[in-house]
Amino acid sequence: QVQLVESGGGLVQPGGSLRLSCAASGSIFSRYAMDWYRQAPGKQRGLVATITSGGNTNYADSVKGRFTISRDNAKNTVYLQMNSLKPEDTAVYYCHTTTTRNYWGQGTQVTVSS
Repeated sequence: QVQLVESGGGLVQPGGSLRLSCAASGSIFSRYAMDWYRQAPGKQRGLVATITSGGNTNYADSVKGRFTISRDNAKNTVYLQMNSLKPEDTAVYYCHTTTTRNYWGQGTQVTVSS
């Protein structure tokens, strides 16, 4: 069993920054890729960023150059640093991983508004 707990969401003005964290339970964390997804009201959940067990990263085109995903295997934690935030980044952000099944966190709300 894997439990994922996100934190760090909130209200920020356009152009601002936030850092999301996702703490994972279990000793297998370092073996698996970790992802951040987001879901805006009325839209489907979509992939934002991925980091592999080896540290390779991939981003959605809409966040390239603004968001950075990273991981600390010693702390079983994955991060999403979000800079130059835009109103269209407003969504619930979810942490995700796949081992023998999919695991999702409960989500954290990010609202970008003046």
